[in-house]
Amino acid sequence: MQSSVKHKLLEAFSKADGDFVSGQALADIIGCSRTAVWKHIESLRQEGFELEAVRKKGYRITSKPDKVSENELLIGLETVRLGKKVVFIESVESTQKEAHKLAEEAEEGTLVIAEEQTAGRGRMTREWHSPKYTGIWMSLILKPNLPPYKAPQFTLITAVAVTEAIRDAAGVMAEIKWPNDILLNGKKITGILTELQADSDQIRSIIIGIGMNVNQRQFPEELSNIATSISIEKGETVPRAKLVQAIMKNLELYYDEYMTNGFGLIKDKWESYAISIGRHIIARTVTGTIRGKALGITDEGVLKLQDENGMIHDIYSADIEIDQ
Repeated sequence: MQSSVKHKLLEAFSKADGDFVSGQALADIIGCSRTAVWKHIESLRQEGFELEAVRKKGYRITSKPDKVSENELLIGLETVRLGKKVVFIESVESTQKEAHKLAEEAEEGTLVIAEEQTAGRGRMTREWHSPKYTGIWMSLILKPNLPPYKAPQFTLITAVAVTEAIRDAAGVMAEIKWPNDILLNGKKITGILTELQADSDQIRSIIIGIGMNVNQRQFPEELSNIATSISIEKGETVPRAKLVQAIMKNLELYYDEYMTNGFGLIKDKWESYAISIGRHIIARTVTGTIRGKALGITDEGVLKLQDENGMIHDIYSADIEIDQ
C-alpha cells in the first residue's frame, strides 16, 4: 500500500475515534473506488491491524499491532506538534545519532524511533541495553526560542511528562531519580538524555533521547539488580505505541506550560515525584563524594544538598543513591 494512502486511511480511523467509517467516506478521502478501499483494508490486516466490517456501517479498527512504526503511532495521537512527523528505523545504532543528523532540517516535534538500538547510550556515554521489540527507543527534536542555559530544564520537563505517561498508559506510578532516571519499585526503567545544538546565544535544537524498558521479561545478569521493565513489575505486557502517544501528549502539555508560564508548576511536580527530595543521599561527583539531605532543585535543575555541617552544595552532575 502506498504510504500516502495508508496515512490517509489511518488518519480517518483516528479521527473516528473507534466509530465506523463508511466505505464511501474512505473512498472519498483517499480518492479511489470502494473496491480499492477493500484492498487497502486487507493490506492493513496483513500488517497486523484488526478491522471490523459491518454492512451499511463501514469499517473500524478494533486493535493495532504492538509496533512503534509511523502508522501505529498515528492512530490515537493527541498532539498538535509532537510526534506528528515520525522517522521510523527498524534497527539503528542510536536514535540520538540519527536525530542529530536530521535536526537542522527537521520540523519541530519530529520523532526518531526504532525497534532496536545496537549502540544505545545513556548519560556519560554509558551503554544502554535496548533489545528488539521490547522497549521504547526514541529521540525527539524540539526547537524552543530560548538561550542555551535553559536546556537542562528540558530533562526535568521530560521526566515529569514520562512519569505521568507511565501512570496514564500503564497504570503504575513511577518515581524520578535525579537527574535523568525513572524508577519503578526502586529499579530503573527509563533513562533520559538531553543534548543540544546551539549558537552562543540561541538554541537551534534540543534532542531528547528516551530509552524505556517496557515488555522485557529478563535482563543480563549484570543489570538484573538495578534494572526492570514495566511488564515485569505490572505482570502484563503494555502496548508500546500507547505509551509513546502518552509521552508525546504530556510532553507537549508541559512544554507549552513551560514556554507560557515558566518552570514553577513543573518544578513542583518534579519534586513531588522525586525519590530523593527530603531524604539523605550520597552524591558521587567527579571531585568527590558528598553526603547530606536533598532539599530540592533550583529553577535550573541544580540539586540542592545540605551536608551534616549545614553547608548547602549545588550539585550539577553526580550519581546519587539513597543513604541507608
